[in-house]
Amino acid sequence: MDRRLFLASSAALAALPRAALAQDGVTFLTKFVQGGLVVAKTEPGADAWFNSRALKVTGDGMFAFGFEYDDDKISELAIKYPSGATQVRNLGPPEARQYEIQRINGLPPQEAHPSAPDIVERIRKEHALVGEARKTDSDRTDFLDAFDWPARGIVSGVFGSQRILNGVPSAPHFGVDIAGGEGAAIHAPAGATVLLAEQFFLEGGYTLLDHGHGVFTGYMHQSKQLVKAGDRVERGQQLGNIGHTGRATGPHLHWQMNWFNVRLDPSLSTRTPAPEKI
Repeated sequence: MDRRLFLASSAALAALPRAALAQDGVTFLTKFVQGGLVVAKTEPGADAWFNSRALKVTGDGMFAFGFEYDDDKISELAIKYPSGATQVRNLGPPEARQYEIQRINGLPPQEAHPSAPDIVERIRKEHALVGEARKTDSDRTDFLDAFDWPARGIVSGVFGSQRILNGVPSAPHFGVDIAGGEGAAIHAPAGATVLLAEQFFLEGGYTLLDHGHGVFTGYMHQSKQLVKAGDRVERGQQLGNIGHTGRATGPHLHWQMNWFNVRLDPSLSTRTPAPEKI
C-alpha cells in the first residue's frame, strides 16, 4: 500500500483538527465548515460524486472536496459501491464562520483598483491562466498528508476577511498572510508538482502547487522563486523567498488553497502550529 494512503487513514490525518464521522459506508475525516477542505474515505473500488461532479477516488477509497467560503446550502454526495448499489446523501450546510474586516491604505491607485485598459487585460489573462491550471485533476495523493505552515512569521491577514482598499470595499481576502520579513524562506507544505511559477501584476512572484485530486496551494508576492513549472517538490523544500512584489504594502507571503476553483482556508488543513497572529 502507498505510504501516503496508509497515513491518510491513520496517524497523519489524526494530526489535523478533524472529527471522524462515519455515515453508512463513508467516513469523513474533517469537519464541514465554510472554506474547509473535506477528506473522506469510502469502500475501495467505489465511485463518488459531489454536487454531481465526479470525484477522483484512490484505490484505498480516499477522496476530497471543498466548501466555498460562504456556502450555506445542503450539498449532495453520491457513492456507487463495487456491488453496484448507489447511495445519495445530503451533507451540511457547513458550519458558518464570522469573518473579519481588514482595512489597507496607502496602495498605489492602479494596484488597489486597476482601471487602465492594458493593466485590466493583463490581469484578466493572468487570472485565466491560473483558472485553467486549477482544472488539473491529477492522481497525486499528497493532499492526504496534513499540511505544514509554509513560512515563519506573524499572521497579518486571515482568510475570508472583507478587504477595504484605500477606503473602497473590495473582494474578500482568500488566503492567509504571513509577515515573515523580506527574504524569509517559503517551504512546500506537502509534496506537490509545480503547475505555475510566474510574475503577475497583482500577485507578484506567484507559484501554484498541485497536491492532487484538485487540491492546490498558491504563494504570492515572492521576491525570489526557486522552482519552475513541472518540478516535483517535496515537503519542506524551499520554493522561494518572501517579498512584496505585486499588490503589497510590505513583505509578506499570501498563502492560498483551492479545491479546483473553490476558495479554501489553508489554515484549516495544517498539522503544525500557526505562527503568531497580530
